[in-house]
Amino acid sequence: MTRQRLVLIAIGAALVAVGAAAWWLATRPAPSDVLTLYGNVDLRQVELAFNDSDRIEAVLAQEGDRVTRGQVLARLDVARLRPQTAVAEAQAAAQAALVAKLHAGNRPQEIAEAKNTLDAARADATNARLLYQRDDSLWSAGAGQAAVSRQDVDNARAAMDAAVARLGVARNAYELEVLGPRREDIEQAEAQMRADQAQLAVLRQMLDDAQLVAPINGVIRSRLMEPGEMASPQRPVFAISETDPKWVRAYVREIDLPHIRPGMAAGVTVDGFPHRVFKGWLGFISSQAEFTPKTVETAQLRTSLVYEVRVFVVDPDDDLRLGMPATVTLHLTSRAGAAR
Repeated sequence: MTRQRLVLIAIGAALVAVGAAAWWLATRPAPSDVLTLYGNVDLRQVELAFNDSDRIEAVLAQEGDRVTRGQVLARLDVARLRPQTAVAEAQAAAQAALVAKLHAGNRPQEIAEAKNTLDAARADATNARLLYQRDDSLWSAGAGQAAVSRQDVDNARAAMDAAVARLGVARNAYELEVLGPRREDIEQAEAQMRADQAQLAVLRQMLDDAQLVAPINGVIRSRLMEPGEMASPQRPVFAISETDPKWVRAYVREIDLPHIRPGMAAGVTVDGFPHRVFKGWLGFISSQAEFTPKTVETAQLRTSLVYEVRVFVVDPDDDLRLGMPATVTLHLTSRAGAAR
Protein backbone atom coordinates (compact mmCIF):
# COMPACT_ATOMS: atom_id res chain seq x y z
CA MET A 1 0.00 0.00 0.00
CA THR A 2 1.42 3.35 -1.08
CA ARG A 3 2.11 6.20 1.28
CA GLN A 4 -0.43 8.37 -0.51
CA ARG A 5 -3.14 5.73 0.01
CA LEU A 6 -2.43 5.58 3.77
CA VAL A 7 -2.72 9.33 4.05
CA LEU A 8 -6.09 9.29 2.31
CA ILE A 9 -7.38 6.56 4.64
CA ALA A 10 -6.30 8.53 7.72
CA ILE A 11 -7.94 11.69 6.45
CA GLY A 12 -11.16 9.76 5.75
CA ALA A 13 -11.19 8.27 9.25
CA ALA A 14 -10.72 11.69 10.80
CA LEU A 15 -13.59 13.09 8.76
CA VAL A 16 -15.86 10.24 9.90
CA ALA A 17 -14.95 10.84 13.56
CA VAL A 18 -15.60 14.56 13.25
CA GLY A 19 -18.94 13.88 11.59
CA ALA A 20 -19.99 11.42 14.27
CA ALA A 21 -19.09 13.90 17.01
CA ALA A 22 -21.02 16.67 15.29
CA TRP A 23 -24.04 14.40 14.87
CA TRP A 24 -23.95 13.41 18.59
CA LEU A 25 -23.69 17.01 19.71
CA ALA A 26 -26.60 17.97 17.47
CA THR A 27 -28.87 15.10 18.43
CA ARG A 28 -28.12 14.64 22.21
CA PRO A 29 -30.94 15.66 24.58
CA ALA A 30 -30.62 19.07 26.11
CA PRO A 31 -29.77 19.09 29.84
CA SER A 32 -32.99 18.90 31.84
CA ASP A 33 -33.76 20.88 34.99
CA VAL A 34 -35.87 17.99 36.30
CA LEU A 35 -34.50 14.80 37.84
CA THR A 36 -36.87 11.84 37.89
CA LEU A 37 -36.28 9.02 40.35
CA TYR A 38 -38.10 5.74 40.84
CA GLY A 39 -38.55 3.97 44.12
CA ASN A 40 -41.02 2.54 46.63
CA VAL A 41 -42.99 3.93 49.53
CA ASP A 42 -41.44 3.02 52.86
CA LEU A 43 -42.42 3.56 56.48
CA ARG A 44 -41.50 2.40 59.94
CA GLN A 45 -43.02 -0.72 61.45
CA VAL A 46 -43.22 -1.82 65.06
CA GLU A 47 -43.76 -5.35 66.35
CA LEU A 48 -45.41 -5.35 69.78
CA ALA A 49 -44.93 -8.12 72.34
CA PHE A 50 -45.68 -8.41 76.06
CA ASN A 51 -42.82 -8.04 78.52
CA ASP A 52 -43.94 -11.09 80.52
CA SER A 53 -45.08 -14.60 79.75
CA ASP A 54 -48.69 -15.38 80.56
CA ARG A 55 -51.98 -16.27 78.92
CA ILE A 56 -53.68 -13.62 76.80
CA GLU A 57 -57.04 -12.56 78.19
CA ALA A 58 -58.24 -10.18 75.46
CA VAL A 59 -57.14 -8.81 72.08
CA LEU A 60 -58.83 -5.47 71.40
CA ALA A 61 -57.75 -4.48 67.87
CA GLN A 62 -58.13 -5.85 64.35
CA GLU A 63 -56.08 -5.57 61.17
CA GLY A 64 -56.59 -2.18 59.59
CA ASP A 65 -57.62 -0.41 62.79
CA ARG A 66 -56.13 3.01 63.37
CA VAL A 67 -54.59 3.24 66.82
CA THR A 68 -53.23 6.13 68.84
CA ARG A 69 -50.27 6.25 71.16
CA GLY A 70 -51.17 4.87 74.60
CA GLN A 71 -54.23 2.94 73.39
CA VAL A 72 -54.67 -0.48 75.03
CA LEU A 73 -54.50 -3.21 72.38
CA ALA A 74 -54.40 -6.43 74.43
CA ARG A 75 -54.40 -7.68 78.03
CA LEU A 76 -52.90 -10.60 79.91
CA ASP A 77 -54.62 -12.68 82.59
CA VAL A 78 -53.60 -11.19 85.97
CA ALA A 79 -55.71 -13.38 88.27
CA ARG A 80 -52.61 -14.61 90.13
CA LEU A 81 -50.70 -11.35 89.97
CA ARG A 82 -53.27 -9.18 91.75
CA PRO A 83 -53.20 -11.14 95.07
CA GLN A 84 -49.39 -11.07 95.04
CA THR A 85 -49.51 -7.32 94.60
CA ALA A 86 -51.98 -6.98 97.48
CA VAL A 87 -49.67 -8.97 99.77
CA ALA A 88 -46.68 -6.85 98.76
CA GLU A 89 -48.67 -3.66 99.42
CA ALA A 90 -49.57 -4.85 102.93
CA GLN A 91 -45.96 -5.80 103.72
CA ALA A 92 -44.64 -2.48 102.44
CA ALA A 93 -47.25 -0.59 104.50
CA ALA A 94 -46.41 -2.56 107.67
CA GLN A 95 -42.69 -1.96 107.26
CA ALA A 96 -43.24 1.74 106.60
CA ALA A 97 -45.27 1.96 109.81
CA LEU A 98 -42.47 0.28 111.72
CA VAL A 99 -39.92 2.76 110.37
CA ALA A 100 -42.18 5.65 111.34
CA LYS A 101 -42.52 4.18 114.84
CA LEU A 102 -38.75 3.88 115.23
CA HIS A 103 -38.20 7.45 114.05
CA ALA A 104 -40.85 8.76 116.46
CA GLY A 105 -39.12 7.09 119.41
CA ASN A 106 -40.83 5.99 122.63
CA ARG A 107 -44.07 7.56 123.75
CA PRO A 108 -44.04 9.94 126.77
CA GLN A 109 -46.24 7.49 128.67
CA GLU A 110 -43.66 4.71 128.20
CA ILE A 111 -40.88 6.99 129.43
CA ALA A 112 -43.00 8.04 132.43
CA GLU A 113 -43.71 4.39 133.26
CA ALA A 114 -39.99 3.59 133.20
CA LYS A 115 -39.36 6.62 135.41
CA ASN A 116 -41.92 5.42 137.96
CA THR A 117 -40.37 1.96 137.96
CA LEU A 118 -36.97 3.55 138.59
CA ASP A 119 -38.30 5.62 141.49
CA ALA A 120 -39.90 2.54 143.04
CA ALA A 121 -36.68 0.57 142.68
CA ARG A 122 -34.73 3.42 144.25
CA ALA A 123 -37.14 3.55 147.20
CA ASP A 124 -36.87 -0.22 147.68
CA ALA A 125 -33.10 -0.04 147.59
CA THR A 126 -33.06 2.77 150.14
CA ASN A 127 -35.39 0.90 152.46
CA ALA A 128 -33.40 -2.30 152.12
CA ARG A 129 -30.19 -0.46 152.94
CA LEU A 130 -31.73 1.10 156.07
CA LEU A 131 -33.00 -2.28 157.27
CA TYR A 132 -29.62 -3.84 156.76
CA GLN A 133 -27.82 -1.01 158.53
CA ARG A 134 -30.16 -1.23 161.55
CA ASP A 135 -29.84 -5.00 161.89
CA ASP A 136 -26.11 -4.89 161.40
CA SER A 137 -25.75 -2.15 164.08
CA LEU A 138 -27.82 -4.13 166.55
CA TRP A 139 -25.88 -7.26 165.96
CA SER A 140 -22.52 -5.49 166.19
CA ALA A 141 -23.48 -3.75 169.50
CA GLY A 142 -24.51 -7.04 171.02
CA ALA A 143 -27.55 -5.41 172.58
CA GLY A 144 -30.07 -7.02 170.37
CA GLN A 145 -28.68 -10.48 169.99
CA ALA A 146 -31.83 -11.83 171.46
CA ALA A 147 -33.98 -10.00 168.84
CA VAL A 148 -31.63 -10.06 165.82
CA SER A 149 -29.80 -13.13 164.76
CA ARG A 150 -26.90 -13.42 162.39
CA GLN A 151 -29.26 -14.96 159.86
CA ASP A 152 -31.45 -11.86 160.00
CA VAL A 153 -28.41 -9.69 159.27
CA ASP A 154 -27.43 -11.85 156.31
CA ASN A 155 -30.98 -11.82 154.96
CA ALA A 156 -31.14 -8.05 155.25
CA ARG A 157 -27.84 -7.73 153.41
CA ALA A 158 -29.07 -10.03 150.60
CA ALA A 159 -32.33 -8.07 150.33
CA MET A 160 -30.32 -4.86 150.04
CA ASP A 161 -28.09 -6.27 147.31
CA ALA A 162 -31.12 -7.49 145.36
CA ALA A 163 -32.82 -4.11 145.69
CA VAL A 164 -29.67 -2.34 144.44
CA ALA A 165 -29.51 -4.71 141.46
CA ARG A 166 -33.16 -4.03 140.64
CA LEU A 167 -32.40 -0.34 140.87
CA GLY A 168 -29.65 -0.71 138.28
CA VAL A 169 -31.97 -2.62 135.96
CA ALA A 170 -34.67 0.03 136.32
CA ARG A 171 -32.14 2.82 135.72
CA ASN A 172 -30.90 1.19 132.51
CA ALA A 173 -34.45 0.61 131.29
CA TYR A 174 -35.32 4.24 131.90
CA GLU A 175 -32.23 5.47 130.04
CA LEU A 176 -33.05 3.20 127.08
CA GLU A 177 -36.58 4.56 126.96
CA VAL A 178 -35.21 8.10 126.90
CA LEU A 179 -32.62 7.33 124.20
CA GLY A 180 -35.11 5.57 121.93
CA PRO A 181 -34.30 3.01 119.17
CA ARG A 182 -30.72 2.35 118.09
CA ARG A 183 -29.52 3.92 114.85
CA GLU A 184 -28.62 0.49 113.51
CA ASP A 185 -32.16 -0.78 114.14
CA ILE A 186 -33.60 2.18 112.25
CA GLU A 187 -31.25 1.64 109.32
CA GLN A 188 -32.11 -2.05 109.18
CA ALA A 189 -35.83 -1.27 109.18
CA GLU A 190 -35.38 1.35 106.47
CA ALA A 191 -33.42 -1.10 104.31
CA GLN A 192 -36.17 -3.69 104.67
CA MET A 193 -38.74 -1.05 103.80
CA ARG A 194 -36.87 -0.18 100.59
CA ALA A 195 -36.71 -3.86 99.68
CA ASP A 196 -40.46 -4.24 100.22
CA GLN A 197 -41.18 -1.13 98.20
CA ALA A 198 -38.94 -2.34 95.36
CA GLN A 199 -40.74 -5.67 95.28
CA LEU A 200 -44.06 -3.85 95.21
CA ALA A 201 -42.85 -1.65 92.35
CA VAL A 202 -41.88 -4.76 90.36
CA LEU A 203 -45.32 -6.29 90.82
CA ARG A 204 -47.07 -3.03 89.93
CA GLN A 205 -44.94 -2.75 86.80
CA MET A 206 -45.92 -6.30 85.90
CA LEU A 207 -49.56 -5.27 86.25
CA ASP A 208 -48.96 -2.31 83.96
CA ASP A 209 -47.10 -4.51 81.48
CA ALA A 210 -50.08 -6.85 81.39
CA GLN A 211 -51.69 -4.21 79.17
CA LEU A 212 -50.15 -3.96 75.71
CA VAL A 213 -50.36 -0.33 74.56
CA ALA A 214 -49.58 1.26 71.22
CA PRO A 215 -46.27 3.17 71.34
CA ILE A 216 -47.07 5.23 68.23
CA ASN A 217 -49.93 6.46 66.09
CA GLY A 218 -50.38 3.96 63.31
CA VAL A 219 -52.40 1.23 61.64
CA ILE A 220 -52.59 -2.41 62.70
CA ARG A 221 -50.93 -4.34 59.92
CA SER A 222 -51.02 -7.84 61.43
CA ARG A 223 -52.80 -9.45 64.37
CA LEU A 224 -50.54 -12.35 65.24
CA MET A 225 -51.99 -13.85 68.44
CA GLU A 226 -55.45 -14.55 69.86
CA PRO A 227 -57.03 -14.79 73.34
CA GLY A 228 -56.06 -17.96 75.18
CA GLU A 229 -52.60 -18.21 73.64
CA MET A 230 -49.49 -18.03 75.80
CA ALA A 231 -47.68 -14.75 75.25
CA SER A 232 -43.96 -14.18 75.69
CA PRO A 233 -41.46 -11.39 74.97
CA GLN A 234 -40.28 -13.34 71.91
CA ARG A 235 -43.75 -13.59 70.28
CA PRO A 236 -45.23 -10.36 68.84
CA VAL A 237 -48.96 -9.85 69.20
CA PHE A 238 -49.30 -7.03 66.66
CA ALA A 239 -47.36 -5.44 63.83
CA ILE A 240 -48.10 -1.70 63.53
CA SER A 241 -47.23 0.54 60.58
CA GLU A 242 -46.48 4.13 61.47
CA THR A 243 -48.54 6.55 59.39
CA ASP A 244 -46.18 9.50 59.76
CA PRO A 245 -43.55 9.97 58.54
CA LYS A 246 -43.64 8.25 55.14
CA TRP A 247 -40.95 8.42 52.52
CA VAL A 248 -39.99 7.11 49.11
CA ARG A 249 -36.76 5.15 49.04
CA ALA A 250 -35.06 5.88 45.71
CA TYR A 251 -31.55 5.88 44.23
CA VAL A 252 -29.63 8.58 42.40
CA ARG A 253 -26.54 8.39 40.18
CA GLU A 254 -23.24 9.88 41.22
CA ILE A 255 -23.33 12.44 38.41
CA ASP A 256 -26.61 13.82 39.78
CA LEU A 257 -25.37 14.24 43.36
CA PRO A 258 -24.01 17.79 42.89
CA HIS A 259 -27.47 18.99 41.85
CA ILE A 260 -29.49 17.79 44.86
CA ARG A 261 -29.46 18.80 48.50
CA PRO A 262 -31.46 17.92 51.61
CA GLY A 263 -34.58 19.99 52.07
CA MET A 264 -35.30 20.66 48.39
CA ALA A 265 -38.95 20.32 47.35
CA ALA A 266 -40.13 17.24 45.54
CA GLY A 267 -43.27 15.88 43.92
CA VAL A 268 -44.34 12.27 44.28
CA THR A 269 -46.80 10.38 42.08
CA VAL A 270 -48.07 6.82 42.19
CA ASP A 271 -49.95 4.74 39.65
CA GLY A 272 -53.03 4.50 41.85
CA PHE A 273 -53.44 8.30 41.84
CA PRO A 274 -52.13 9.30 38.38
CA HIS A 275 -53.47 12.87 38.53
CA ARG A 276 -52.40 13.63 42.06
CA VAL A 277 -49.00 14.95 43.11
CA PHE A 278 -48.02 14.40 46.74
CA LYS A 279 -45.86 17.15 48.18
CA GLY A 280 -42.56 16.14 49.70
CA TRP A 281 -38.97 17.07 50.33
CA LEU A 282 -35.59 15.44 50.08
CA GLY A 283 -34.70 14.43 53.63
CA PHE A 284 -31.74 12.08 53.39
CA ILE A 285 -28.85 11.42 51.01
CA SER A 286 -26.64 8.45 51.74
CA SER A 287 -22.92 9.08 52.09
CA GLN A 288 -22.07 5.60 50.85
CA ALA A 289 -22.44 4.20 47.34
CA GLU A 290 -24.06 0.85 46.72
CA PHE A 291 -25.13 -1.34 43.86
CA THR A 292 -28.55 -0.59 42.42
CA PRO A 293 -31.16 -2.94 43.94
CA LYS A 294 -32.97 -5.22 41.53
CA THR A 295 -36.30 -3.65 42.41
CA VAL A 296 -35.24 -0.20 41.24
CA GLU A 297 -36.33 0.74 37.70
CA THR A 298 -33.69 2.86 36.00
CA ALA A 299 -32.44 3.21 32.48
CA GLN A 300 -28.88 2.48 33.58
CA LEU A 301 -27.29 -0.91 34.15
CA ARG A 302 -28.45 -2.57 37.36
CA THR A 303 -24.87 -3.08 38.47
CA SER A 304 -24.01 0.63 38.43
CA LEU A 305 -23.23 2.39 41.71
CA VAL A 306 -25.91 4.68 43.08
CA TYR A 307 -26.71 6.53 46.33
CA GLU A 308 -29.83 5.99 48.38
CA VAL A 309 -32.08 8.98 49.01
CA ARG A 310 -35.25 9.34 51.02
CA VAL A 311 -37.97 11.71 49.91
CA PHE A 312 -40.44 12.35 52.71
CA VAL A 313 -44.07 12.64 51.64
CA VAL A 314 -47.05 14.53 53.03
CA ASP A 315 -49.94 12.04 53.13
CA PRO A 316 -52.62 13.27 55.58
CA ASP A 317 -55.27 10.89 54.20
CA ASP A 318 -53.01 7.82 54.50
CA ASP A 319 -53.41 6.87 50.83
CA LEU A 320 -49.88 5.61 50.32
CA ARG A 321 -49.12 2.01 51.25
CA LEU A 322 -45.91 0.23 52.12
CA GLY A 323 -43.99 -0.90 49.04
CA MET A 324 -46.11 1.06 46.57
CA PRO A 325 -44.03 2.03 43.46
CA ALA A 326 -43.60 5.79 43.26
CA THR A 327 -42.07 8.37 40.93
CA VAL A 328 -40.17 11.31 42.41
CA THR A 329 -39.63 14.59 40.57
CA LEU A 330 -36.90 16.99 41.72
CA HIS A 331 -36.39 20.40 40.10
CA LEU A 332 -32.66 20.92 39.68
CA THR A 333 -32.29 24.68 39.49
CA SER A 334 -28.50 24.48 39.53
CA ARG A 335 -28.45 22.22 36.46
CA ALA A 336 -30.95 24.42 34.65
CA GLY A 337 -28.81 27.46 35.28
CA ALA A 338 -25.73 25.67 33.95
CA ALA A 339 -27.63 24.60 30.82
CA ARG A 340 -28.64 28.14 30.04
